[in-house]
Amino acid sequence: MNEAAWRRLLGQIRDGMVVPVVGAQLLVGAGGQPPLQSRVARLLLQWHADDGIDPDMPLPAFRELQEAVSLLKPRVNLQDLYGDVHAALRELTAGDDAAVVPEPIRQLAQISDFRLLVTLTPDELLARSLRRRCAVNEIVHSPRLPTSEGRDLPLDWQSRAGEAQLLYLFGKSRAAPMFAIHDEDVLEYAHNIMARGGHVPATFLGELQERSLLLIGCNFPDWLGRFFLRVTNKSRLSEKAKREWLIEELQPEAGLTSFLRSYSRDTEVLSSLPPARFVAELHRRWSAEQAARAGEAGPGGAGAAAAVPAGPPPQPLFFISYSRATDLPRAEALFQALLKVGVSEGEIWFDRQSIEPGHDFAQRIFDGIRGCRYALPLLSDRALQREEAFVFREWRAINDRQRGMNRSFIFPVIVDGDYEPERYQAEPVRPWLELDFGHAPEGVPDGRLMSRLKALVREARRPDAERALA
Repeated sequence: MNEAAWRRLLGQIRDGMVVPVVGAQLLVGAGGQPPLQSRVARLLLQWHADDGIDPDMPLPAFRELQEAVSLLKPRVNLQDLYGDVHAALRELTAGDDAAVVPEPIRQLAQISDFRLLVTLTPDELLARSLRRRCAVNEIVHSPRLPTSEGRDLPLDWQSRAGEAQLLYLFGKSRAAPMFAIHDEDVLEYAHNIMARGGHVPATFLGELQERSLLLIGCNFPDWLGRFFLRVTNKSRLSEKAKREWLIEELQPEAGLTSFLRSYSRDTEVLSSLPPARFVAELHRRWSAEQAARAGEAGPGGAGAAAAVPAGPPPQPLFFISYSRATDLPRAEALFQALLKVGVSEGEIWFDRQSIEPGHDFAQRIFDGIRGCRYALPLLSDRALQREEAFVFREWRAINDRQRGMNRSFIFPVIVDGDYEPERYQAEPVRPWLELDFGHAPEGVPDGRLMSRLKALVREARRPDAERALA
């Protein structure tokens, strides 16, 4: 891509008009390890070595899992293979994100302008990375999904600041036949979309038809590439008014390439740049643009945003936890104070809802707690006088996460006028009594708390390697 093409792509991303579609080629292994699906396939063959399969036999690149399943199908109950693939994925992706999440996935997830994303693989790695910067609403397309679990893109998704929408187009891994593990599965999922069968995410697909697609490492066979491009466009490919970028490590099948050149000239095929390198370059350019925009936010190109180094945050920096019935104005004041020191809206998980959340919304809140870097529980006399409130569940979830961490995570903030930490003795607050409470009367941080918040942001935005050495 030349400079003009990069500028056009970044401009569309900034305007929210590009949706990344993530394929298996981005699941590259760290330290020279094979890609994830290759390791899943090898583990599958090892577990079934007694069934007469050579676990070391050669497998085609980026189609290792499909090939392994095809070899095992005549010898193993197909229903059991879904459970085996699920178990292999869990075993290979267990552990700290830094050790198991591929760098391209982390980099893609850090691009906060991506609010809609599609994954073609059944693992949770992209969702885990996204949770480090925001809440994630996972939408699973699977014809066999239980009715109670079916969901689509929320109609108000654009107003949900701090939340990404992730579609698993070919299902999400579980110990049941509810995700695609071989080519016939993929065909069935494609047919389900075409026939408008069970749990088709029609609203999400409608948004894809309005936006340009960034197809990264998808490794589409000829027929599936043609189908996917057509189903995500409102009109014939020869008449469409949007773009696609197809980034593949392997040269797409000659038939697909010829078809695109003839009938979909706005689909740009980039096979000379491996998907992982493309994502690294995209991340570098997007980060530089973000830093430049932050530097221009104030007078003379500096302003309040310059108070904090402008690097791409790996996750939402702050989760503001408060009692909506008593402290919403105070939470709003703290939210505005964070914005004034250069923290963006996407870096703050802040729920403005005035009603107690239902089940789905509660899950998004708990996802936010699991994904944030720092928790800011707001304490007030009025809040702690309540006998029952959802905020107490939030605080217990915050305490549960702290137990498994090896760094400071909870920073309680008193929003009453008087600063008397010893007054706050509610059960979920007691574990914090040894912490240094901040003070923000009516939600406005005092000088000491503001300095501390700025220091936390600086620490979070330092590169991982520097933090490890500190």
